[in-house]
Amino acid sequence: QVQLVESGGGLVPAGGSLRLSCAASGRTFTTHGVGWFRQAPGKEREFVAAIGLNYYYTYYGDFAKGRFTISSDNAKKTVYLEMNSLRPEDTATYYCAAAISGYTGPRGNLYDDWGQGTKVTVSS
Repeated sequence: QVQLVESGGGLVPAGGSLRLSCAASGRTFTTHGVGWFRQAPGKEREFVAAIGLNYYYTYYGDFAKGRFTISSDNAKKTVYLEMNSLRPEDTATYYCAAAISGYTGPRGNLYDDWGQGTKVTVSS
């Protein structure tokens, strides 16, 4: 099992940027797939992006392409989500999740461990 802790959320004006971090502890964390998801109040959970830690393959949800960048620092056991040109509709709680299988896709049920989330609010 991997414990995940997200950080970096906050209040930012439209057009601004934030970098979220997902720090892992516990078992070895070099072959997992790690995904970012988000959930706005009253809405379904939405896939944002994912990365494979041992081959750096990345995969993005359509809305995230060109604005968001996922990256990892395996030595620090941390995955980042750089978010630029933020919009009010990006307001949500952002969660990271880890898949021991190395899965890097949008299906949340294929991830094994989840963090508690970090809240992002984009003001108009």
